[in-house]
Amino acid sequence: MAAAVHCLSSCLALPSKLSNLSLNGPSTSSATHSTSTHFTSLSFSASLSHNFFSRGYFSLSPVQRPTRRSVVCEVATTKKPDSAEKRARQAEKRRIYHKSRKSEIKTRMKKVLEALDVLKKKPDATPEEVLSIEKLIGEAYSIIDKAVKVGTLHRNTGARRKSRLARRKKAVEIHHGWYTPNPEVSA
Repeated sequence: MAAAVHCLSSCLALPSKLSNLSLNGPSTSSATHSTSTHFTSLSFSASLSHNFFSRGYFSLSPVQRPTRRSVVCEVATTKKPDSAEKRARQAEKRRIYHKSRKSEIKTRMKKVLEALDVLKKKPDATPEEVLSIEKLIGEAYSIIDKAVKVGTLHRNTGARRKSRLARRKKAVEIHHGWYTPNPEVSA
């Protein structure tokens, strides 16, 4: 609507701007154009006013266009993602991965320690029962070694946990008399 008002105001000012305009055809004095018609000068006068527009010679009306369906596309910025945000995403992904690994290690160690406690409290235990526990210990060692390799655990932490399992197994074997440690030889 504002554009129509602007156009109307500029059209109303048109006669005053074109008051000196004249249109002349080719001159008749030329020998080559003897058959050409002579145009009378056309000029606008300042007396042309709003009456010209109000009599219907010129009218402005809003044009009704058929509705078009258009697709609106949003342009993504070409800005690089913030490196701090990327680092945060990576850290979160690693945290979840490491958390599951550590949880698995704790679960495996707990199973081994509970099995060793049950075996230690059992009065009529046989040395063959240690074989099933050694299998659990081997699985725990494997998980611990993989966690150290990936970087979930520090190598000293992995070694300490493996040592804890081995010491507990040796304590059960000593308790039942299946293993006798060698006396340390002093020099």
